[in-house]
Amino acid sequence: QIDKYLYAMRLSDETLIDIMARFRREMKNGLSRDFNPTAAVKMLPTFVRSIPDGSEKGDFIALDLGGSYFRILRVKVSHEKKQTVQMESEIYNTPEDIMHGSGTRLFDHVAECLGDFMEKQQIKDKKLPVGFTFSFPCRQSKLDEGILITWTKRFKASGVEGADVVRLLNRAIKKRGDYDADIMAVVNDTVGTMMTCGFDDQRCEVGLIIGTGTNACYMEEMRHIDLVEGDEGRMCINTEWGAFGDDGSLEDIRTEFDREIDRGSLNPGKQLFEKMVSGLYMGELVRLILVKMAKEGLLFEGRITPELLTKGKFETKHVSAIEKSKEGLNKAKEILTRLGVEPSHEDCIAVQHVCTIVSFRSANLVASTLGAILNQLRDNKGVGRLRTTVGVDGSLYKMHPQYARRLHKTTRRLVPDSEVRFLLSESGSGKGAAMVTAVAYRLSEQHRLIDETLAEFKLTHEQLLQVKKRMRAEMEAGLKKKSHETAKVKMLPTFVRSTPDGTENGDFLALDLGGTNFRVLLVKIRSGKRRTVEMHNKIYAIPIEVMQGTGEELFDHIVTCISDFLDYMGIKGARLPLGFTFSFPCKQTSLDAGILLNWTKGFKATDCEGEDVFSLFHFSLSKEFDLDVVAVVNDTVGTMMTCAYEDPNCEIGLIVGTGSNACYMEEMRNIEMVDGEQGRMCVNTEWGAFGDNGCLDDIRTVYDKAVDDYSLNAGKQRYEKMISGMYLGEIVRNILIDFTKRGFLFRGQISETLKTRHIFETKFLSQIERDSWGALLGSPETILVSARACACAEGLFTTPSEFLAVVTAKSWEGLSRIPFLPVAALRSAGAVGSTPTPTSPTAVVPFRSFSRIMHQTVKDLAPNCDVTFLLSEDGSGKGAALITAVGCRLRDAEQ
Repeated sequence: QIDKYLYAMRLSDETLIDIMARFRREMKNGLSRDFNPTAAVKMLPTFVRSIPDGSEKGDFIALDLGGSYFRILRVKVSHEKKQTVQMESEIYNTPEDIMHGSGTRLFDHVAECLGDFMEKQQIKDKKLPVGFTFSFPCRQSKLDEGILITWTKRFKASGVEGADVVRLLNRAIKKRGDYDADIMAVVNDTVGTMMTCGFDDQRCEVGLIIGTGTNACYMEEMRHIDLVEGDEGRMCINTEWGAFGDDGSLEDIRTEFDREIDRGSLNPGKQLFEKMVSGLYMGELVRLILVKMAKEGLLFEGRITPELLTKGKFETKHVSAIEKSKEGLNKAKEILTRLGVEPSHEDCIAVQHVCTIVSFRSANLVASTLGAILNQLRDNKGVGRLRTTVGVDGSLYKMHPQYARRLHKTTRRLVPDSEVRFLLSESGSGKGAAMVTAVAYRLSEQHRLIDETLAEFKLTHEQLLQVKKRMRAEMEAGLKKKSHETAKVKMLPTFVRSTPDGTENGDFLALDLGGTNFRVLLVKIRSGKRRTVEMHNKIYAIPIEVMQGTGEELFDHIVTCISDFLDYMGIKGARLPLGFTFSFPCKQTSLDAGILLNWTKGFKATDCEGEDVFSLFHFSLSKEFDLDVVAVVNDTVGTMMTCAYEDPNCEIGLIVGTGSNACYMEEMRNIEMVDGEQGRMCVNTEWGAFGDNGCLDDIRTVYDKAVDDYSLNAGKQRYEKMISGMYLGEIVRNILIDFTKRGFLFRGQISETLKTRHIFETKFLSQIERDSWGALLGSPETILVSARACACAEGLFTTPSEFLAVVTAKSWEGLSRIPFLPVAALRSAGAVGSTPTPTSPTAVVPFRSFSRIMHQTVKDLAPNCDVTFLLSEDGSGKGAALITAVGCRLRDAEQ
């Protein structure tokens, strides 16, 4: 009979799954910028970005305000042999008149209680970090701010809704003047619960409260949170699910008793889901049902007493007592007798059944909404089966004898593909607020030290001007005959005296050697009204044993590659003019001859340095066939020539890739190493060696020095090691190791993979810039996978990946400024008017910040120059062919 009477409260699994789907839609609306203003479930960002990582320590105060009692805790987190937490707490009453009075009175009361607690603890003279558990819906834009949206749970203090509760509390503390406090974090009780349980179980990523009120929080992916900038990492979302149904989405399952509860509440029409499930209303729901059943003669032989008609007389604790398996019926008789209804045994059984139906409905509804959160977590992770922990707190969950078991059972039935552990919060949400504060405190210290460390990379305008001045002096030293030998920036004449004029015509071979790959090209240049360049190329690997073998082996390998290419193109017998892009420092004696000064970029072939390497090349070439070697050029010269073919104004070539270098068209009168004063000649600066004489030591960091010390050519190419693609990733790796040693990352544990030199590739910086951490973390060869696996590294408020992004962004901003100082020096030499500067795609294309900062810095350091940057689309190989074409044109003209 009772089952029939309360049929609407008995929800089938089909209905529960439907409610789960409705709540999932509400979550999506709350997370959306467009729908959040009208969403019932607000999905509030908390600015808590992860659970504790186990390295927190210190002395903290936690305040816990969310019901008729106000709790203050002192939490000491220490590290001796293992992390331990000591807590001392005091409970203070919050009288009804203060709950319903003015906001000023309420926060004066909180400040008074805090003062009393600090007095008892004898810490009034200390300014301890404070965490504030404020268990009401708040909108946050940072961790230490909470704008109250609406009061719940019988609180109605005026002047607080729409105000920052941290500011109100600070004002009340300041008004007292007898102590000081540093409120670092305001958190919801669900977040406090999740943090408390997360301290013990790092799988915990959901916080659940089922007590006087009900709510939940969980760790959501940043990419789904429209209300907060950024797509990487996670942030805890306070769902405020008590308001589920306030938009009418639960009208079909609300009963007449739910509507009566709502009408008689302090906030009609609000928190409708909470009124169906939480401890504040459960006893009253049962009372309303008993009154109606008694009126209809279904209970107590129709007797209705004043006590039964009195609101609040039947409490939720009575529901818990009546549902106890052994003594429940006796408790029912005792409680009902106090209400004056003289119950029969059958009445007691019936009342127990009513209590069961009401509390079971509550557990089922909570299981539905929790199931929606678990499905969201599973989908976010892209796994078939979710393993997670739910931290739970609240008097109803703790005190009701059947509630927890029913909730667990229904949840597992609704989400069978999730393996859920429910962990009871033993210490309440106050400890969680202290843990949030502990990590906030730790991270604020860490950020200060990190900023201090990375400040070395952020050069001031004055420092940049100094470096520009030094580069100008080095350029002049390299151009002068008397100082050229000792100069580090060699300013090598290339014997390229002209850029293309558009009349170049013919078929040319081009070689491009400058890294682990070697390229052979056939370039067909056609002049006339419709100038065209047609290119065919093939790429060949240069094995490490060849790069570091003998010179003869290296050039024999190159000739073998050329022979294969000629066969491939079907032109083996042709005697074509050849241009060779040789991207290493050479002192040229003519356009087709030069002495290798030193190897760079990992090459170490013997019997080459100090030799005319092109004689070695000719020797290897003559073994196979006869080709007309017209020009040997550096890759920067090739880049400049490629762009000059498109834009005749181009007179500077810039490479920022695996290595870095620049060339430019210098006036012959300034080049003392070559006879003649008329016209111009392209000078290969070889600026990678800038600073080898110590002139940059004041801006080199300990990380630059570490990279240099472990390089193949320690003490050489110092400038290149500060800026180029071959070393940037290694600089960042050294920063990560240092930060890990200092406990800022990965719980202080350095994985073996992170110790591996060059494992953090420069391309990862590009991936970080493109916000593609998901792709990066998915790459098994990266350091992050093993480092994270080793350390289970998640810091609160900032994940390791975000830490890396911060490190990279800050170091990158400084590093990416440096390469363009010499460009600015070239500009101020007066050699450039409006100049397109070709750049290597290996650096500028992947790094958005790099090119942006480069352009702006050149503009700042050379304000009188109008500079245009033109990207070399075809690389330096095409440039070698164009130099060859120009060389052929000039040679023919002389003949």
